[in-house]
Amino acid sequence: MAPYMSEPPTSETSSIPGEAPKPSGIRVIIVGAGFAGITAAIECVRKSHSVLILESYRNTNVQLGDIISFGSNSGRIFGRWPGVPEKLLPICHVSDHIDFKDWHGEHIYTQWWEDEEDVFGKRYNGHRGEIHKIIYDHAVEQGVEVRLGQQVSEYFETETEAGVISNGERIVADVILGADGVRSKARKLVLGYDDKPKPSGYAVYRAWMPSDELAKNDLTKDLVLHGDTHTGWLGPDIHFLAASIKNGKEFSWVCTHRDERDVDEGWSEPGSHEDACRILEGWDPAVHAIVRMTPPEKLVDWKLVYRDPLPTWTSPKGRIALIGDAAHPFLPTSIQGASQAMEDGVCLAVCLQLAGKEHVADALRGYEKMRYDRVRKAQKTGETSK
Repeated sequence: MAPYMSEPPTSETSSIPGEAPKPSGIRVIIVGAGFAGITAAIECVRKSHSVLILESYRNTNVQLGDIISFGSNSGRIFGRWPGVPEKLLPICHVSDHIDFKDWHGEHIYTQWWEDEEDVFGKRYNGHRGEIHKIIYDHAVEQGVEVRLGQQVSEYFETETEAGVISNGERIVADVILGADGVRSKARKLVLGYDDKPKPSGYAVYRAWMPSDELAKNDLTKDLVLHGDTHTGWLGPDIHFLAASIKNGKEFSWVCTHRDERDVDEGWSEPGSHEDACRILEGWDPAVHAIVRMTPPEKLVDWKLVYRDPLPTWTSPKGRIALIGDAAHPFLPTSIQGASQAMEDGVCLAVCLQLAGKEHVADALRGYEKMRYDRVRKAQKTGETSK
């Protein structure tokens, strides 16, 4: 049996001035180093639990994805991590409004959010890989142990412990958090069966690219020459969102549209300029220009799949819990998937602190009880009936 790890560093202020908090004695293994897993790890260390992350990627230099958005609820979490907001600001979108147009390019409405951020917390929008690297590095600085290149093949639990088999090694702890995404292996243990995804009826073209060519085109130059901008075009069964970032030097766009083709879960392929423009027939010429100037290797056609809400997020013996996409995958139309995943991590760390080592199963069930209805309401904001 593999040894676990040394006691965690003490990074949170004690209730007694000048005295470090006592280790809780709770050992936590987190499978997956996405935003759910990293947040849970950071918050567990802040609550003096021992933490080990097992991540399948072999290095941290993989800059996956494109634009990701964090709501004010995430902004308040980032704000409690020293130094993180200051590192995020230079790489995130800087704007206090979004301009909405109809599909012909006529202005509909401008939504301002500066005052909302003052009340509810700052929003962060930027490149998924760049933001993740900042949060990952902060976790390591706080003393989170991360093992890369790990392939978790099995989960198990008893009345007194839980564990995983990773790269053929048996590792045990008090609690396992399955933060391994929509294809989570922990999901099968929690449910007792494989739940199959289903098509959402929608797909997304998406891209992240330099803005040099856009700056030269009369149709698009105003989107990038005056700093960061945020623009949305709305039409029947389609919305097209575009944002410039880093003072207009980089540009991202997404186009959500109806798609009835049968696809496999997580399936994506290089996008086609011709197919995207065909879907956008009759739309604002500026939108077509954005699509045409997107480098072919930067255009992705991503099919959206959906899962029905799980009946439970915790295992039969209460020592394994699902968090983030493993528990509740979101459609991107909600703009809350990453934020709710982060809330999961914060909630779990607190529940474990309050319950203590002898009652970790109660902590996990309490986490589910507090989070389930809130998450479901957030999921519904991104859904629509056909």
